[in-house]
Amino acid sequence: MIENQSVKEIQKGINSREISIKEVVEYYLDKIEKFNPDLNAIVLQKDRELIIKEAIQKDNANEINKPLNGLPIAIKDLSDVVGLKTTYGFPGSKNNQPKKNSLFVNRLIDKGAIIIGKTNTAELGVGGHTINRLFGPTSNVYDLSKSAGGSSGGASSAVAAGLLPFADGTDQMGSCRGPAAYTNTYGFRPSPGLIALDRTGQNLDIPILTTPGCFAKNPNDMSILLDEIVGSDPLDRFSFDLDGLFKNQNISDKEFSAFRIGWLSNMNGEYNIEKEILEICENKLRELEKINIRVEDIKPKINNDFLWRSWTTLRAKSIYEDTLAMNIPDIDSMTYQAIWEYKKGQEINSEDLQLAIDQKQKCLNQIDSIFGNFDFLALPSAQIFPFDKNLQFPTSINNIELDTYHRWLEVFILSSLLDLPTFTIPVGFNRNGLPMGMQIIARNKDDMKLFSFVSKYEKVFNYSKIKPKLS
Repeated sequence: MIENQSVKEIQKGINSREISIKEVVEYYLDKIEKFNPDLNAIVLQKDRELIIKEAIQKDNANEINKPLNGLPIAIKDLSDVVGLKTTYGFPGSKNNQPKKNSLFVNRLIDKGAIIIGKTNTAELGVGGHTINRLFGPTSNVYDLSKSAGGSSGGASSAVAAGLLPFADGTDQMGSCRGPAAYTNTYGFRPSPGLIALDRTGQNLDIPILTTPGCFAKNPNDMSILLDEIVGSDPLDRFSFDLDGLFKNQNISDKEFSAFRIGWLSNMNGEYNIEKEILEICENKLRELEKINIRVEDIKPKINNDFLWRSWTTLRAKSIYEDTLAMNIPDIDSMTYQAIWEYKKGQEINSEDLQLAIDQKQKCLNQIDSIFGNFDFLALPSAQIFPFDKNLQFPTSINNIELDTYHRWLEVFILSSLLDLPTFTIPVGFNRNGLPMGMQIIARNKDDMKLFSFVSKYEKVFNYSKIKPKLS
């Protein structure tokens, strides 16, 4: 019964008591038991009997006033849940017990969700591939030998395989957008501040680089989660409220066709992207043109050197300070990627930071002028198709050697640096059956407008109907 139901239908069934929360939880736990050993998407799972006991308690309480009543979720292992370890996938933090919940976790609990465990992450959250020394790599649901992306790959694979109805993630350098592209799901990096973070003690001289985000098979499912975790909080001076609900963002065919999209392609040839990725994205854009959406290939006047230099400076300084705050006694015990960032960040001074901020502002001015002619911009959601899951990171694209460990993630920095809400939407599969996505990018705080486009897109193309063949 539950197998082919949407999250909204499950939610309605719980509230009408046509199905019990215990049944719902057991359904998801059975799927986890069956498929998670191959996927390695969910880690640090609570004891099954404890989860079922909580479900029975909720059935007895009959809390139909709580929108997430009884829906299970696992939290990315970078965010805190009291009673579960936050390991960051790092051996040095394997026994780390948080003393308080992350802000959005409190909201989930208050709204009735059942937290069943943690989803796998890149070690220390650094890198675009979900692999670490505590739990190993997460597998791609369409090819178990391939990467699920990262750093929120555990969340994306869990959602794609139907182990969870939806999931949270965090996104700094594409950590929600890349995994969504690799798993034929929808991934959302909202405007910074839409989902509040406790910024107590944070260096506010560094612009916001990371924001919580989320995954779902389709936007309707995602709206059920989003509407309960967004909004302002006194612990986050950058947080804000939106006027309206995501679940109500329904638009007509006429409104959909009125949107204008600027296709950035490979940013004037400066982004190294596999040819078939560009072809799949362009084919989808042509399909959008057939339903009267205006799509224009543009040669953006954006200084890509400024983008890269500003981003790598701010990112390295931020990771350096995060590492100091963790009090890691032996820096050499971290991964190559984390050490690279730490050493670069260690050398960055106040003048370097100011230059990076100035470069960001110049890029903001350039992007504002482009948005004057378009509702959204589009970029591929990856530069390379899913690769061997046992690699730390790809070292070349199109037979061109990459100069840093994260140059293959360059396609994500436009949104991350310039505070632009961005969705990864599914756009198809390559000749080997591996999925790909495309970023749809909106102006800062145009999250609702972006969501309305994405919701209609799914209704037109129905990518959520395509499911991986798991055995």
